[in-house]
Amino acid sequence: MKKNNIDVYIDFKSPYAYLAIDPTRKFAKNLNLKINWLPYVLEIPDFLGSAKVDHTRKIIESKRNDHQWRRVKYSYMDCRRYANLRNITVLGPQKIWSTNLVSISLLWIKEIEPELEDYFIDFIYLNFWKRNLDIEKIEVIENVFKKIGAKSSGFKDWKEKEGKNRLQNTMDYAHKNGVFGVPSYFILDELYWGREQLPLIQARITGNYDKVI
Repeated sequence: MKKNNIDVYIDFKSPYAYLAIDPTRKFAKNLNLKINWLPYVLEIPDFLGSAKVDHTRKIIESKRNDHQWRRVKYSYMDCRRYANLRNITVLGPQKIWSTNLVSISLLWIKEIEPELEDYFIDFIYLNFWKRNLDIEKIEVIENVFKKIGAKSSGFKDWKEKEGKNRLQNTMDYAHKNGVFGVPSYFILDELYWGREQLPLIQARITGNYDKVI
């Protein structure tokens, strides 16, 4: 990886990753870094259990213990605090979504039309967290491509083999570098987890630790 590049791992079902997008872009611009956005698929049931709720937030299915529910409720409360400061809508999802398809879609955009990468990321996050986007449906993703002016021809076939392989390779590389959550930043052979690490990353790059000590 080049010195002026930074790998940033995101998952579209993570509100923490969503809230990190703009701060990460500003951070990278200030330090003249090129962001390499990479998908990372969180397996939330592995550490937070799973649940489904209806539109009124009534629980209709749960495989979580009390401790996991407290963590989940706090996480969304914390995200909304920051979202409200920036007038960003973050509606709690009604289920744990699979982000395999949309992650493969990000890799497609990166290869076919990288100039639309930021637009794609913003469109997905904005609409998904308003509950306006079913990211598990191929026709919905193809419609997103159409709305942002991206090519979709050949995507269905590409995603089945090449796309799945690309995602698996991306995940394998992430795990090799210690990634376990999002947003994660990998730069200068070091891993940092969470948007709150941006000041420390800046200090690591510039050598000025006055603002983080």
